[in-house]
Amino acid sequence: MSGLGKGIVTSSIGKLLQSKGLKVSPIKFDGYLNVDCGTMNPFRHGEVFVLDDGTECDMDFGTYERFLNVDLNGQNSITGGKLFRNIIDKERKGGFLGRDVQIVPHLTDEIKAWIRKTGETQDADVVIVEVGGTVGDLENGYFLEAMRQFAAEEKVLFLQLTWVPSMSEGEPKTKPTQHANKLIQSMGIHPNLIVCRQDELLSRDAKDKIAMFCNVPVQNVFDDPSIDTIYELPMILEKQKMTELLLKELDIEEKGEDMKEWRAIVEKIRSPKKEITVAITGKYTAVKDAYVSVKEALVHAGAHHNANVNVKWVETSEIDDGKATAKELLKDCDGIIVPGGYGSRGTEGKIACIKYARENKLPFLGLCYGLQMAVIEWARNKAGMEGANTTEIDEKTAYPVIDFLPEQRGIKDKGANQRLGAWPCKLKKGTKAYAAYEKEDISERHRHRYEVNNDFRAKLEESGLVISGTSPDGNIVEVIEWPDGFGIGTQAHPELKSRLERPAPLFVSFVKACLDGKKQN
Repeated sequence: MSGLGKGIVTSSIGKLLQSKGLKVSPIKFDGYLNVDCGTMNPFRHGEVFVLDDGTECDMDFGTYERFLNVDLNGQNSITGGKLFRNIIDKERKGGFLGRDVQIVPHLTDEIKAWIRKTGETQDADVVIVEVGGTVGDLENGYFLEAMRQFAAEEKVLFLQLTWVPSMSEGEPKTKPTQHANKLIQSMGIHPNLIVCRQDELLSRDAKDKIAMFCNVPVQNVFDDPSIDTIYELPMILEKQKMTELLLKELDIEEKGEDMKEWRAIVEKIRSPKKEITVAITGKYTAVKDAYVSVKEALVHAGAHHNANVNVKWVETSEIDDGKATAKELLKDCDGIIVPGGYGSRGTEGKIACIKYARENKLPFLGLCYGLQMAVIEWARNKAGMEGANTTEIDEKTAYPVIDFLPEQRGIKDKGANQRLGAWPCKLKKGTKAYAAYEKEDISERHRHRYEVNNDFRAKLEESGLVISGTSPDGNIVEVIEWPDGFGIGTQAHPELKSRLERPAPLFVSFVKACLDGKKQN
């Protein structure tokens, strides 16, 4: 069922196998006919996650990377759009030798070949495939057929994630699970393990019933209860002996290692010694999934400092509409983050929030669009450029301090043509950014069409703005910071590379600044 947390379960299983020294490669299939997620609206789909190679993909890939501490690539993302494009391209080139091209065997063979190639090129001991959507959807039927065929050719284990609702009297209802399992089995797929998503742990009676009707041993029925932090799930599954079962069913020997470091970090999340409140100021705050990587990066940085980071969601369009002021919305916060985004809605509210932070020495971190808004705020209020703006919003502004990247001019298509993926950056020694990374040469992921206009760089620097990071050739402004207090903007998305075991340096420094500021107050 969609929305149950398949990505978290997939990642947790990967973590269990990884903890035994095995190399894991996660793959996700999404049935939509988009080639990638690049043109999808965050309100409908949540965050667009970007990989090092520039692939724009589902936010579940962020979960995979955060749990497994690996860098994935486009080979790990299969979409209906990619599959059909590949098949049609092959047909046009005569790749099927005059055959009539069909879902079976041509599309299903393409899927199996893709999975095999990914496992081989990534030298994986185990490939974990998450099938997006819900069993019974038209969009994923052909993919499930490919998985059915795969089971006869390779060592395959099927896991069914199911919702077990509880009615008002608290009794868990297993009928939805039974019917879902019956539907899966009608497709020729027989789940070996069943993971039950519910608020509480299931009773033995409920597990016995699920096991009987779904043709699995009761020890193959696992609890996936509501928990304080998603990073606890691997340990909950491990406690139920899932790791041993996976190794036995897959006939794989463990290679050592353990989850000692993971457990220690999770314990810090569960039992923090300090607490701060950070405002995330954006225009998609009604859909928290739009900023999931920012939120998780704060969790990682908070754990690093043994602190709980409460998030206050600030809808900046309320400031635009006159319903609230930046002061009213931020007065109880210890720091603010202005995340990425596009378009004009809520931008003046973001600028107002940045101004409030600068004038009140509130720690500020701007991400992508957040850097651009910070440059506009500085230009207007510190550099004497009244009405400064980005040409994305105002093409006739007298001070276009943010403008198109030169290579973006003339591009009409919208998909996969921004400045995407990992790009290098050179930091200036003696700056806050350099102190955060502790090195001069860094690499972060990007997703943008606009940049700081070099025609105004000199004037911005003359007025005191610090340009602390640029592309190696010096042509693109990558990082800016205020001369006083903690205020940093980056054109990158450092949240996309933050991991529980390796938090993003800028977030670590930002959370420290928030904690230091709270201590002083």
